[in-house]
Amino acid sequence: MSIELISTAFAPNGFIPKRYTCDGENLSPPLIWKNVPPETKSLAIIVDDPDAPGGTFVHWVIFNIPPEVTKFSEGEKGIGTEGINDFRKVGYGGPCPPRGTTHRYFFKIYALDTKLNLDSTATKKDLEKAMQEHILAQGELIGRYSR
Repeated sequence: MSIELISTAFAPNGFIPKRYTCDGENLSPPLIWKNVPPETKSLAIIVDDPDAPGGTFVHWVIFNIPPEVTKFSEGEKGIGTEGINDFRKVGYGGPCPPRGTTHRYFFKIYALDTKLNLDSTATKKDLEKAMQEHILAQGELIGRYSR
């Protein structure tokens, strides 16, 4: 089963507006998801950039989102648990590619059959390990950004 993940801020494969990046207000963009399996116990979101010069760069790790939540407003806080991104901070860190480049940002959502025993020190690697064998469905939205 596939979860439909969309944003009212940008189209699939479209450009992410500046306000959601390091050049703007660095807010997480609004997200809406549909087709979550009824047996879902929690949701998780990972946002990363596979085009980063040093390898995939993680911009957001958030998990234990209640299954009844179907959207995040712009800059949403307080729903679920945010982990550590590759800026070494808890929470969302917007796109910030090197000047003169365009990068892709993968917004990935996962429906899980459990609530995870992780806290705000969790990284993408920790989250992926904890999610193993618990993923019921997933979805993806790709946005781009240039500097």
